[in-house]
Amino acid sequence: MSEHKRRIEFGDFQTPDGLALAVCRRLAVLGIRPDVVIEPTCGVGAFVRAAAEAFPDARQILGFETNGAYLEILRTKLASTRNPDRIHLEHADFFTTDWRGKLSDIRGSVLVVGNFPWVTNAVQGAIGGSNLPEKSNFLAHRGFDAISGKANFDISEWMLLEVLRWFEGRSGDVAMLVKTAVARKVLAHAQRQGAAVRDAFLIGIDAKKEFGASVDACLLVMRFTTDQSLACHDYTIFSDLEDRVGRRVGHRFGLTVGDLDAFEASAHLVGASPQKWRSGVKHDASAIMEFTRTERGLENGLGELVELEPDYLYPLLKGSDIGSAKAWRGKYVLVTQRRVGEATAGIREAAPLTWAYLECHGAQLDARGSTIYAKNPRFSIFGIGDYAFQPWKIAICALYKRLRFRLVGPIDGRRVMFDDTVYYLSFDTEEEAVATLAMIESEPARGLLSSLIFWDEKRPVKTSILNVLDWTKLDGAACRQPALF
Repeated sequence: MSEHKRRIEFGDFQTPDGLALAVCRRLAVLGIRPDVVIEPTCGVGAFVRAAAEAFPDARQILGFETNGAYLEILRTKLASTRNPDRIHLEHADFFTTDWRGKLSDIRGSVLVVGNFPWVTNAVQGAIGGSNLPEKSNFLAHRGFDAISGKANFDISEWMLLEVLRWFEGRSGDVAMLVKTAVARKVLAHAQRQGAAVRDAFLIGIDAKKEFGASVDACLLVMRFTTDQSLACHDYTIFSDLEDRVGRRVGHRFGLTVGDLDAFEASAHLVGASPQKWRSGVKHDASAIMEFTRTERGLENGLGELVELEPDYLYPLLKGSDIGSAKAWRGKYVLVTQRRVGEATAGIREAAPLTWAYLECHGAQLDARGSTIYAKNPRFSIFGIGDYAFQPWKIAICALYKRLRFRLVGPIDGRRVMFDDTVYYLSFDTEEEAVATLAMIESEPARGLLSSLIFWDEKRPVKTSILNVLDWTKLDGAACRQPALF
């Protein structure tokens, strides 16, 4: 195995000594005083040694590691550590170790601390890695979600959920360096499961500086109690290890709320959206299915000039157009169906040039990886239905770090389509679209949505958030008149 592949498979990016010590000292400031410290994937032991310094009263410090060479390095480093007799190391694989059995022999308050691998099961599969749990849909995703991406998970997420089970019926603390998105998923899971968490914290970490990773990361701290009546699933976000103020986050109505104060002011608008927010067209073949009108003519993403009937061509606005308020750039998308699962063979007679084009690129379209294409008519697309062909739309890009809604009408007499980074509502009349946009952009509505969005996420705007805004509950607050795209 190459060194690069091994590091990816095991998420082997060792925690800097200075960061480990700063983390342990911050835990002490939070009032954590463990009797026993456990580092389940200790590597060369940054957290083992930091815990030995930061928690002088800890009775035991236990380090477990699957890499025997790392344990030998750590044993050498521990020679100069204070009270080395309380430190015990063991060669162990996280995924096969009987953790429940080990913890059953431990008395007193336990702190589980460390840095689990920052790698997904999809990446593991791509490199042929085996450092992951036995394959399972462990979050019970169903249908389309299970095959289109939601079933992909970070290995650290699975490991953390396993650690949470260690604290069923016992007090103690967990402190783990993780991706911020993973931390929120774990906290939401703990809330859904009714875990006895009495307090929790997300403390920002500069992952670029510490690990060279361009990802939002944090120290997730969870404090467990044996008294279920003391459980509280609100938590505090601190910007970094030096921040002592923070802001309170929590769960309300089954929602993860990023700003509880702002949420409380608009909570009366929580409900079900009067209309379901939809995502744009999904085809997974932009070079073939998307076109630009140039001086030369209609050109696809491969640089080929093409001649197609207008029947299946629609103006396209991409997420970047919506998010940055750009005007239409002469782009089109080939829409082969009016609803998911509709037969496509009729294109042969209705638009022979279009059919010939699709067949010419059939090998590339047939090679689209997802099973959703294999189980549907040839040349199928998704994110399509009657709603896509209504003339007026309100759209927002899921990727941009701001609430920018756009009113979009027909272009050159044709309904506008979006790519799958856009979410939108559809209307038959301009008047209805304008009135709805005014309500969505009202201060109470924006306040509610903003309180639920975590802007540091890769795709911060989600349909699960947009669909909880019931704008019919607004009391007629004055709204600015929107501008037509």
